[in-house]
Amino acid sequence: MDSDDLSRLIYLILLGTAVVGWFVAENRDNLGRTARTALIWGMIFVGLIAGYGLWDDVRQDLSPRQSVVTDDGVIEVKRRTNGHFQLTLELNGEPIEFLVDTGASDIVLSMEDARRAGLDPDALAFAGSARTANGVVPTAFTRVDEIALGPVVFNGVRVAVNGGEMRGSLLGMSFLSRFERLEIEDNRLRLTY
Repeated sequence: MDSDDLSRLIYLILLGTAVVGWFVAENRDNLGRTARTALIWGMIFVGLIAGYGLWDDVRQDLSPRQSVVTDDGVIEVKRRTNGHFQLTLELNGEPIEFLVDTGASDIVLSMEDARRAGLDPDALAFAGSARTANGVVPTAFTRVDEIALGPVVFNGVRVAVNGGEMRGSLLGMSFLSRFERLEIEDNRLRLTY
């Protein structure tokens, strides 16, 4: 807690004390009713403070804003409330959400996302395998004609299609290393292109 937070806390405690003191002074003849009223107003006050403090998280969940592209060639992504960085890339013009996974080597598509990107997983040879948290799964490699992240477009990108159960797609280092620089700082991922 820094000095600004401490001063705000002290201010709120003093304000709360003044409001409670005023209620007690005005209604000392009927303290039960005063206590109920004070409790109601206190809960409203705490709710407003909690709503204000959580607004950024709530706004991100209600209307997630993927990234900010700056003039100096940086794509900046805010960490989601689930603790992960997520990006929506366009694969062959189709928006697909990815979990950024610096521990993954490749771009890994789920079967569903591969179909959405215009690939036919049934026509792929699942000759490879990958060791995952869910065990060993079959994989097939293919290429996506175009992958776009904001103004950055890559053509003929190699991807892996996961033949096992997978909730979403992963954005691994084969994609992230295409950028000039990757930084994670202050709950933000910055990709410099």
